[in-house]
Amino acid sequence: MSQAHVIDPAEPAIPSVYHGKLAMWLFLCSEVMFFSGLLGAYITLRTGDPVRFDAGHDSLHNHVQLAAFNTVLLISSSLTMALAVLRGQQKRTGQQRMFLLLTAAMGTLFLVLKMFEYKHHLSINETPSTSIFFSFYYTLTALHGFHILCGVIPIMGLWWYAKDKDVSHETEMVGLYWHFVDLVWIFLFPLLYLI
Repeated sequence: MSQAHVIDPAEPAIPSVYHGKLAMWLFLCSEVMFFSGLLGAYITLRTGDPVRFDAGHDSLHNHVQLAAFNTVLLISSSLTMALAVLRGQQKRTGQQRMFLLLTAAMGTLFLVLKMFEYKHHLSINETPSTSIFFSFYYTLTALHGFHILCGVIPIMGLWWYAKDKDVSHETEMVGLYWHFVDLVWIFLFPLLYLI
């Protein structure tokens, strides 16, 4: 004779995980492995043969202030993204949309400033073909910039759809992605510009 399972009201329920959030965490794990490989290759080659990297690296010292400003932009955008997530959970749609728009604007400004930096380097023939350092510089920063673009587009989509429906779960998922992109820059900035 089978016994029916009786649920004890004093027993805490097992919290469920939103499937989209779990999928985003799995995706971010794959992104961590991807960027870890690139950064590991850069660090290994640079420490193994610093002379080949030093000439190209020295020219980036002229751009430390711009890169530092870009760092402040991305850290600030993490704050505005976190506030967008919070306002979405609180069902304060107007503020959620405002913070989403601010986040997208800061991400876009980051990309515009990075394009000006690229234009300067290319104008003085600092290209991937002239230096192994610049091969890594363009690869790492362009991939990071592509990830920023891939964050700005859904953020603007959330801004658009938030006026008509609840997008708090989606905002939280995109927020996780955006914080990851910002974290990658926290590693790239000192490795490329300062050390």
